[in-house]
Amino acid sequence: MSMPVISMPCSPISMYQAIADLLESIALQETAMSHIINAEGEKIQFVLSRECISFEDLMATNESVTNTLGAITDLEKTLRDKLEFISNNLYYPSQEA
Repeated sequence: MSMPVISMPCSPISMYQAIADLLESIALQETAMSHIINAEGEKIQFVLSRECISFEDLMATNESVTNTLGAITDLEKTLRDKLEFISNNLYYPSQEA
């Protein structure tokens, strides 16, 4: 999996480009979190596929996945707030000439 890259422009950016960059950053964070969620699913599958599994192993895995998903939930709330801030503070120029 490669790291997301946001290129830096040489000249000052316009408001529209800034908005696009903010939306892109949200999309990249969402993509990263989807990879983490997928990895947690694979972790559960690995533990359940073992032949000799203890109750303690199951509980430790459950706690680990729960903690990770809790952190992702908090990040999702932050991203939602970021998106709401962007949409509530956009300047819509008049279409009149």
